[in-house]
Amino acid sequence: MRRLGAVQQKIPCVFLTEVKEEQSRKRDRQQYQVIATEAVNPVALEANVHCALATEKLDGTCCYVTLYKERPHLWARLDRKPNKQAEKRFKKHQHAHHSCKGFSWNVEEDFKTVPETWIPAHRVKRNDGRPQPDDHGHIPGWVPVDEDNKQYCWHAAVVDSNARRALVLRPQDGDALEVAAVPLADLLEQTLELIGTNVNGNPYGLGSKKQPVHCLVSHGAVALRDTPPLDRQLLSSWFQERPEGRIEGVVWHCDDGTLVKVHRHHLGLRWPDGGASLSDRAVEVHVDESDDGPDLFSFFSALNGRHFSRLLDLK
Repeated sequence: MRRLGAVQQKIPCVFLTEVKEEQSRKRDRQQYQVIATEAVNPVALEANVHCALATEKLDGTCCYVTLYKERPHLWARLDRKPNKQAEKRFKKHQHAHHSCKGFSWNVEEDFKTVPETWIPAHRVKRNDGRPQPDDHGHIPGWVPVDEDNKQYCWHAAVVDSNARRALVLRPQDGDALEVAAVPLADLLEQTLELIGTNVNGNPYGLGSKKQPVHCLVSHGAVALRDTPPLDRQLLSSWFQERPEGRIEGVVWHCDDGTLVKVHRHHLGLRWPDGGASLSDRAVEVHVDESDDGPDLFSFFSALNGRHFSRLLDLK
């Protein structure tokens, strides 16, 4: 059985990529694009990607559930990044070599400080016990969500810290979805995506400014059917022409735990581009009434048992 939601560093593209010196479609300040070639990545082939489970790549912010002070807790993604001086040297190296590889980091001096509670992600490489940056110059990691920290207020909104449960959007039978209050203990050691009104421009159209709506989706939970073979042109056509292709990207979960992905930007395609397919799926709400639950839990408990023909209509 595949273990979904494994915590690791940045997921490689399912195709080999090349760098083009033009404005990135994904990152405003990035003066180059990473474009997929026709060749399938040997990492994917070695992991038998043709037998992997294809899942929807969700557009939100990554979270992790693990213990904090001996209790299940939601953690927010926080990558340790280079300071200004190290970032300048890194960009100069990238420009000169058209690659991130071969750059030498001094982990103790080149990186910004992080909170004492910060932990590195699993599979981050270590040297003499010290976490090492990935090819992009980041050290992926996590910090526990503090409901008093406004930076993580939308993370905190999906968690009832007293009842130790979280609001989760997950598939039901067929194409339907449900919103449910799930014990954090049931989500231990999973990574999830926080999506909603105030995350990444809200491509799914959830909630409104007056009533923000957010929820967690376990990585790998939204499986895809009838995806085309691993061919760049066929995938590009699928993203543009098929209703189920109105997603940010695809993540393949291989039997050995390897994850590989492709997103629209790898193929030179826009995102978002019209409505998202997830927004058009039916959804039911199963959140029991709670007298003293947080605001978002009260919102969903008032809708307990309701069926909506589209996630977009959940109001």
